[in-house]
Amino acid sequence: MTSSPRTIVKNELAPRRAKELWAAGYDKVLPITINPFELSAVLPAIFYMFRFGERRGAGKFLNAFAPHAGTPQERRRATTIERVAGALAKRGDFVAFDDGIKKAILGDILLCFALENVRHEMGRDKQIQRVAPTHYMASWIDLPDSVVHLRHVPEMIVSTLVNQQKGDYVEPTDKGRFPLASGYDENPLLSAFSQGVLRTGHAADKAGDRFQESNDQVGIDQMLMIRLAQEVGVAPDAAKGRENRRISNQRPIAHLAADHFSEDIRRFLRSYASEIPRLALVDMLESCIAAGTASIITSTIEILYQWLDEGSIPHRNNQTHAQIFVDCSTGIERQLRLLAEQSFDDWLRRVERVPVVLATLRVLDYEARNNPRIKKLAVSDRPYATAWLDLLGEILHRRHTEADFVHATLERDSNSLASALDEADYSQVAATLRNESSEPNVVRRLAIALTEMMGARVRSTLLGMVDSTLQVNGPNGLAQKRRTTRGGSAGRARRQREVRSLVFSDAVLEYLVHVHLVPVGSKQGVRRLSVGGFLEVLRERYGFYVDVAPVGLSVSNELLRLNRRTLERRLRDLGLLVGVNDAESMKRLRPRFHPKGAC
Repeated sequence: MTSSPRTIVKNELAPRRAKELWAAGYDKVLPITINPFELSAVLPAIFYMFRFGERRGAGKFLNAFAPHAGTPQERRRATTIERVAGALAKRGDFVAFDDGIKKAILGDILLCFALENVRHEMGRDKQIQRVAPTHYMASWIDLPDSVVHLRHVPEMIVSTLVNQQKGDYVEPTDKGRFPLASGYDENPLLSAFSQGVLRTGHAADKAGDRFQESNDQVGIDQMLMIRLAQEVGVAPDAAKGRENRRISNQRPIAHLAADHFSEDIRRFLRSYASEIPRLALVDMLESCIAAGTASIITSTIEILYQWLDEGSIPHRNNQTHAQIFVDCSTGIERQLRLLAEQSFDDWLRRVERVPVVLATLRVLDYEARNNPRIKKLAVSDRPYATAWLDLLGEILHRRHTEADFVHATLERDSNSLASALDEADYSQVAATLRNESSEPNVVRRLAIALTEMMGARVRSTLLGMVDSTLQVNGPNGLAQKRRTTRGGSAGRARRQREVRSLVFSDAVLEYLVHVHLVPVGSKQGVRRLSVGGFLEVLRERYGFYVDVAPVGLSVSNELLRLNRRTLERRLRDLGLLVGVNDAESMKRLRPRFHPKGAC
């Protein structure tokens, strides 16, 4: 029986080394797992981390709402909206929902405001998988059942917002713009979502949060979440193990994009948390997280290619984003939609090569960490791995004193691996490892071969991460996806493929306008911002192109004007644009919800 490529790598390169190389990501560049995740489930996990300063572990949701018999998987499958509504109906708070029809209505309200089924399915008999971030008490509900399913996105966001400049892990602090484990009022995110909650007992008490029943300022969506948490009875335990419970202080190499995200979310919460109705605030905050994480990821990819070419990470002020054209008609105008899809396709072709760059980094990282001379240098890689990546770039481009030794070691191991692959009938991958004319650098040859052996899945998981970040086809998302069919003539089979385009949902537009109408610094009120100024901010801060063509994309001036006019019309319909005539100088943005302190 022929061994799998992974088994061959394990046998030839040693198990521990193979385990590190046979992966998809590289956390020193982007500290999240390369896999799809549900961005709408991120906020409750962030609430928990900010409250307790630890990663969330197992909670009591199944104990409160699942059947007592069966395996954990069977109990999870049986935990449905119907069961949750039935349990709540037994409480004195919901005495009016104790019969069939009324209980079904309660279930529909839960599905609308508080809980979500697997794969976004409708119905009261489906497994519940996610909790909505309607209130801080959502952090008491351990959904998804393992925080690992969120692919370390909450950890990256928390470490970015807390912004501690030293240490391998984020430590509790009462200082900074986003204090950690120091109460509700001091942290702007917890303050915005903890209406009516008081902390009793010591800070680490998982049952110490209590809702003041006399508080009449919470809406039905928040009250439902509070009652669910009360039924559960206690916040989840911290993740098991000293290392697993701690929040990594590893930050993305896209320093500028991360700083912009931190500034945006702080300004938005400071100015609007008490001014925007709860449901609209949640939608706009999810759009904020989508725009911020998307900006970090696109900037990281651009930085990776600069590192590959030059061997060093560009300075913070020289870091850039991808340039992607936005269809402001959200697919209604066919020509704009096709241009946006072409622009996104061009970017995805760059994304397809990212797994090889990440594999290159993993190969170098293993060699450098296990080289005694390099190890003695004690180069720091947290919170930012810039210096470490610069060192790896020196080795890649053979500018470091240990580079020749590393390259010689990899030449020997690559030849050994190629021989083993030939014997197992994987001659094509073996040829890649030996093809010096196509790729003279042995590090990159080995990275290409590893990526080939891992197959299409490594690229599909990367694309899934991108889709999750952009919340594709979601109500608060930044992109749309559709299936197209090509071919079918001259005897060719018809072929289907997915195409994506960058769009702005209404929630995204509202968020982007509102956050950039807030003055920079500690000033209050609303700053003057023209449509042209707003579009310039979108290009420079996020890489979103509306009335200017991105580099490499040919767009007529007529279509660029159409795209801008379409955006202006949508802004006006949303109440975000005023202008007494068509003069550009007379068109300016205005908030639908006035920021705190504004007249």
